Amino acid sequence: MRAVVFQHEEHEGPGLLGPALEAAGFTLVKRFRTVKHDDVDAELVVVLGGTMGVYEADRHPFLGQELALVAERLALERPVLGLCLGAQLLAAAAGSEVFVGKNGLEVGVGPVRWTKEGLADSVLAGVRPRTVVAHWHQDTFKPVPGATLLASTDRYSQQAFRLGDSYGFQFHLELTADELDRWLTHGAEELTELYEKDMDELRSHLPKLRAAESELRELLERLAHHFAQVARASR
Repeated sequence: MRAVVFQHEEHEGPGLLGPALEAAGFTLVKRFRTVKHDDVDAELVVVLGGTMGVYEADRHPFLGQELALVAERLALERPVLGLCLGAQLLAAAAGSEVFVGKNGLEVGVGPVRWTKEGLADSVLAGVRPRTVVAHWHQDTFKPVPGATLLASTDRYSQQAFRLGDSYGFQFHLELTADELDRWLTHGAEELTELYEKDMDELRSHLPKLRAAESELRELLERLAHHFAQVARASR
């Protein structure tokens, strides 16, 4: 089974998601800012995060190509997993509007609240009401037509959704504390100069993410198992 992974930044890979998918029987096929049309037939497409916005396809043509591919997969009822920018692309492909959020940059470590529907979701069921995750986004989107809202935060309500067999997560389930620390180092200049963030304060919460890693692994393993079941059922 192929899991095609669209990656947009050299330092941002699939993280904890990769081993979970491989354990479920997937072979990862990585694409860096490029799309091949036969990816529409892959058993799974994963779209990772990135610094660009869905609405910047004129500057980043690969975004338009990915958006078209995701829309085609939705029409064919083939699953997509979107993380951060990937969730925004999935939302846009389903007919939602993506835009810069009014509540500022959400970055660092913090909890998401699972909705009643999220707690009852067949894949997520059993998750605790709140899960500590990594955040790094300012863009958000309107409610996704036909989707079920799964999670929210105080800053942004649209944090996770399910659309058929596809899932979108605005936050980064795939990040460990060590990986987020590397991201913080990579983005330190932008965070301090543009957003006036306190790097010591951001790093002070990393132990909370480290403590949550076993829970994140379990969630990703459930998602990987779900996508494997969908793939086998469609044969």
